[in-house]
Amino acid sequence: MKRRFALTCLTLVGLAVAGTSGSAAGPDYALERSEMVRTIEAHAREAGPALRDNAIDPNVLDVMAAVPRHEFVPEPLRAESYADHPLPIGYGQTISQPFIVALMAQVLEVGSDSVVLEVGTGSGYQAAVLAKLVRHVYTIELISELAKSAAERLRQMRYENISVRQGDGYYGLPEAAPFDGIIVTAAAGHIPPPLLEQLKPGGRMVIPVGPPFGLQHLTVIEREPEGRVRTHQLFPVRFVPLAGQH
Repeated sequence: MKRRFALTCLTLVGLAVAGTSGSAAGPDYALERSEMVRTIEAHAREAGPALRDNAIDPNVLDVMAAVPRHEFVPEPLRAESYADHPLPIGYGQTISQPFIVALMAQVLEVGSDSVVLEVGTGSGYQAAVLAKLVRHVYTIELISELAKSAAERLRQMRYENISVRQGDGYYGLPEAAPFDGIIVTAAAGHIPPPLLEQLKPGGRMVIPVGPPFGLQHLTVIEREPEGRVRTHQLFPVRFVPLAGQH
């Protein structure tokens, strides 16, 4: 039996405006962002076959240098905003390590006219990064409190090409499909069939696959133009599990 579930639209808006911090005052952390980018570049050089040419695309690095990550972490943790590790954001969820955010954006291989689905909005940071690289980002968060706070944060920061939905991302967003790319920011025990169905021919999905709280593998799924699906693993990662009723 096909499971029915509800998605609540929290924002639905038009074209991108350069994202700016919603804070009128406070530290800018520009030096910390520059150091974070250098760390990302260093990790990329050691990534081996996971990254073509062992480098992150300059466009992705420029976005990582521009997006104010400190606006997406809880106030008590802002001093750690640009450290290269995950940080808790409440409700048992985390904001991902900056290198992983950059890597996932890179291997998705999308462009300025692409429409992307993100499963697992969290605080909205990955969506903010993607929004500067693509035409539109749809992002789904199961936890209503996180979905509402992310939608408000992104609105205040004037990201106008992000639509935040509250619901079970395992089932994707059929009404907005197909997508040029899909990013899943939580670990699944298997590749969700509904997400695969919503991926355009020629599109890519990036998802951690593996047991909850165990060792997972960041996995790329490619739907070739003729419809055939190819899957390959990048390297081991640890993500919080994909929650929901699936």
